[in-house]
Amino acid sequence: MLSQQLLNALSLGSVYAVFALGFTLIFGVLGVINLSHGVIFMLGSYMALQFVTLLHVPIFIALVLAAGMSGVLAVVIDWLILRPLRARNAPHLAPMIATIGVSILLTSLTQGFMGAEVRRFPSGTLPEESITWGDLHITYVQIGIMVIALMMMLGLWLLMKKTQLGRALRAIAESPKAAALLGIPVERLFYYTSFMAGSLGGVAGVLVGLSFNAISPFMGQPMLHKGIAVIILGGMGDIRGALIGGLFLGFAEVFSVAYLSSDFRDAIAFGLLFLILLIKPSGLFGKILERKA
Repeated sequence: MLSQQLLNALSLGSVYAVFALGFTLIFGVLGVINLSHGVIFMLGSYMALQFVTLLHVPIFIALVLAAGMSGVLAVVIDWLILRPLRARNAPHLAPMIATIGVSILLTSLTQGFMGAEVRRFPSGTLPEESITWGDLHITYVQIGIMVIALMMMLGLWLLMKKTQLGRALRAIAESPKAAALLGIPVERLFYYTSFMAGSLGGVAGVLVGLSFNAISPFMGQPMLHKGIAVIILGGMGDIRGALIGGLFLGFAEVFSVAYLSSDFRDAIAFGLLFLILLIKPSGLFGKILERKA
């Protein structure tokens, strides 16, 4: 049924968009591609799982706590890894290689402590009933995913467009040196950016864990690949592009599975991305962001 597939695609695309928003926020402000974002996504889902299973915290509170802890983790990674590289004016490849190392380290530690087997949220974490409207079935998980994703996307857009903090972040994205000369605390805002991006990644991890009810130490790497594809498709550093690109990828995957075969899901989705980028290499929303002196 077409309406059911549209709903499924919107739910999946919303998760991709939330993940990609954090990814593109880091690139837009810090000017680096943080390849540890996938492991933050994975750890966010594990944090929420531990809050629910060990502390018996309601899932919505667990989601908020996991988002906060994911943001703190992202700040720690920025302070330990990215800050020293910024101070040394390291080339662009250095942060990518360093964050790959962080990702491998944290994935291995998670596998060592939690095991490689797939973990699941306990039964009853969310209501398992669905709302039926004709032939359309909407689960509470899908409703929660779309509402949370919409609120976070709208909140980030309002922050960037309507607040003094957002204006300062946009100034840094244009030129960190010029922003510093204007009295903007650049280094502190780098940490704020890392916290927001990490929180978005953690929330996306919890939403995926709830949607598929499957959490493993290796779930971050496939999402990282999709996040990179989404921000390239939308235009590096563009928030609108992250939203549209995430929804595009979700729709491409769902309709590939529904009307063709699950075996070709990634091939068709990434093939379409490839064709679009052949036509518009800079992404859907203009030029790729460039740093200015």
